[in-house]
Amino acid sequence: MTDHQDMFAKALNGEQLAAVMAPDGPILVLAAAGTGKTRTLVYRVAHLVFSGVPPEAILLLTFTNKAAREMLDRARQLVGDGVSSLWGGTFHHMANRILRRHASLLGYAPDYTILDSDDSESLVKKAVKELKLDTETFPKAQVVLAAISHAANTGKPLREVLTARFQDMLDVNLEAMLAVGGRYAAAKLKMGAMDFDDLLVNGLRLFKEHPDVLRHYQGRFRHVLVDEFQDTNAVQSEWVHAIAATHRNLLVVGDDFQSIYSWRGADYRNIMTFKDRYTDARIFKLETNYRSTPEILEVANACIAGNPEQFQKHLRSVREKHLLPVSARIRDGDAQGRYIAEQVRRLQRAGYRPDEMAVLYRAHYHAMELQLYLTRERIPFVITSGIRFFEQAHIKDVCALLRLFQNPRDSLSFTRLLELLPGVGLRTSQKVWDKLGQSFVPQDEAQRRQVGEVLPAAARVGWKAIAQVFERGCEGTGMTPADLIEEFLEKFYKGHLQRVFENAENRLEDIQEMARFTGKYATLEAFLSEVALMTNLDAEASTVEDRASLRLSTVHQAKGLEWKVVFVLWATDGMFPQTRAITENADGEAEERRLFYVAITRAKDELFLCQPEIRRGRDGSINFCRQSRFVVEIPKGLLREVRLPYL
Repeated sequence: MTDHQDMFAKALNGEQLAAVMAPDGPILVLAAAGTGKTRTLVYRVAHLVFSGVPPEAILLLTFTNKAAREMLDRARQLVGDGVSSLWGGTFHHMANRILRRHASLLGYAPDYTILDSDDSESLVKKAVKELKLDTETFPKAQVVLAAISHAANTGKPLREVLTARFQDMLDVNLEAMLAVGGRYAAAKLKMGAMDFDDLLVNGLRLFKEHPDVLRHYQGRFRHVLVDEFQDTNAVQSEWVHAIAATHRNLLVVGDDFQSIYSWRGADYRNIMTFKDRYTDARIFKLETNYRSTPEILEVANACIAGNPEQFQKHLRSVREKHLLPVSARIRDGDAQGRYIAEQVRRLQRAGYRPDEMAVLYRAHYHAMELQLYLTRERIPFVITSGIRFFEQAHIKDVCALLRLFQNPRDSLSFTRLLELLPGVGLRTSQKVWDKLGQSFVPQDEAQRRQVGEVLPAAARVGWKAIAQVFERGCEGTGMTPADLIEEFLEKFYKGHLQRVFENAENRLEDIQEMARFTGKYATLEAFLSEVALMTNLDAEASTVEDRASLRLSTVHQAKGLEWKVVFVLWATDGMFPQTRAITENADGEAEERRLFYVAITRAKDELFLCQPEIRRGRDGSINFCRQSRFVVEIPKGLLREVRLPYL
């Protein structure tokens, strides 16, 4: 055994050491949650260098610059500064490095510009203007760019992506959008620029169109290592396989159990078919978990067993036994918020800091009631997305409509609502407000008509739709706040969402859930007062340090992170798993189960699966919830059942 092998044997467990010391050839390292995949990659790099492979002959690909820096820094500690000649970084960074040397072959100068998001939006807006399209009603630039990006990352035709995105909007001209996409591509080429997605697309195109360039890099890189391979998209996967084709020393690390990003183009089949592409590939499994207690891992193992078509791995803990995870049956969303607050206080008394605890959820609106309760109880919290539920733009837009029914002198709500219309900015909205005598009574037909008469022509169709909502909301019609929200969506705001926001479906769900949520309040005034109280208390608490705050996050944003205590909200069918995700995606249920697995494996010490039994309907009615199928699948004895009394 060489000196470095002896050192490695002391630093690594048997599973990690086997992967690190594996002979040349294709290697698939299946690194389950918390098993030290980064450590394994770093030591593999060190092993190659100690074995005589020049660092410049190694290519290390990651998904974030932070991950690349961490791995290279740790490798430098093991083998010295020589490792600095290793090519390491994100897919985009490495593709850019190669393109800078060969850009002329694709019609670009070596000093081509890389566009940022603002640059790209400017080009799309310019294309819309050149085509003489209605800039006020045409989808916003970021919406068009999101479709272009999705097409690039999935390899799908732009027409197919646009058709799926806007199939329910009859007034959207797909041919015009395709024309904008064409002009955007032409403008980038004319000015010698690439956007972020072009780096990957053109990197692959370079290899396809110029085999001599590909052969050069195939010869140069004797070893290629890839992190988080389950998150690669079609372009990244093909690019990697092309570079590694000559030496075939391709080591990929990933966990098919944690493939949860299909919505942004990732294809977990890339990792599942690795053995099919390389029939002689060696497979190593990292199953020794250093993060979680044995009890948490048993629940995780039971959960993911429901996806039999994946590489089976069984997590084993090195930690001592602890408490069983909790399956908490709770009356409703309000009781869920109260329960979590009580547990957070109890755990603080037991010595846990607030920042060592996290609440995870499938969708942002799941935390709405919890945020209200935490705010009322003055329990500080921070949200990974950075924006609290009732502070989001689309929620404030809808609340502006509701606030006008309560207060005709609410100038902020009136101008906010008007500025949703095409061609209306702050100056125009203020001018209309002044003409109305700085008061707007939604039930006043004459005032509704007056607004339409003074608005710019482009805004009148939108205002007519909004005015119909106000008319329907007049006294005597029996319209509830939920009815008003639904009417606003159908008449106007749903189309606005699709034109303005790239994640329109998620925002629509937020609003629909808020409509349901209003059913618990006796009056519109009571609901709006609650929201106002929350946002004002938020402002007071905004200076609280993260260290003293509970973390709230979607599961997607929590991947790669860990906390000592994790609460999972709304572990009920329809919420987690999410109905839309299952019905709209052939692999939907399997990916939802992987997402649930990711949530479970974020917990180190304690895990709480919260399952409200009731959801309020829009009209205040009671809808009974079923336990999440993922919880039902967990064998008896692995969870500590808690049923809270109805208060």
